[in-house]
Amino acid sequence: MAKRTATPIDPDDGLGLRERKKRQTAVRIYRSAIGLFTERGFDEVSVAEIAAASEVSKMTVFNYFPTKEDLVMAPMEHHTDEAARVARERAPDTSVVAALRAQFLAALAEFDPATGLNDDPFTLSVVRLIHRTPTLALRAITSVSHEANRLLTAELLLQDPAGDRIRAKVAATQLLGVRVALTTHNQDRMLAGERAADVLPEAVENARRAYDMVEHGLGDYGVWPDSAPAQPTA
Repeated sequence: MAKRTATPIDPDDGLGLRERKKRQTAVRIYRSAIGLFTERGFDEVSVAEIAAASEVSKMTVFNYFPTKEDLVMAPMEHHTDEAARVARERAPDTSVVAALRAQFLAALAEFDPATGLNDDPFTLSVVRLIHRTPTLALRAITSVSHEANRLLTAELLLQDPAGDRIRAKVAATQLLGVRVALTTHNQDRMLAGERAADVLPEAVENARRAYDMVEHGLGDYGVWPDSAPAQPTA
């Protein structure tokens, strides 16, 4: 199966000519920006240089990407409402955990960059750029994760018969935490040079185990039989 890339927009998705051209322009600007950032560093490239490389005006760049950080973060932020959407659209007899587990497993099978399991060179260049740039890493951790948590909490609160806000917040935090943990682990393995196809079976098993922990609770986690486990090495 062909792997998806981190390009935020598919320019050939059946839209009219005008909209298709606008999307093609957005993709061109985005890819030009990532190429320059990867080559020289995020802080060393100006928006004017990105505009020149994309053959558009500086104002056009800002029309598509309001801030310089948006030029990198757009694909990630397209997934911000994903967990809330999956929870909202699940079948009536399906739990939120089951729905999110099924969605994540399906995304793994497609090597969706949102799962971290994608070794496409362009996608990896974006991941490296975010990891190496403090302002981008901070945005990924704060604004993106906070907004995803807010959206999922709101969705779960609507579905809670008792309207228990704390319960909804705890559930949302746990469910999103699983996604973050799995995604960052997969990204680390891709950045280490492993192939996505080779890692897929283990990534699927990790996802199943992680969602099982949320579904059944931590229980006696941390109470080890006989003796404490060996401490992991750095």
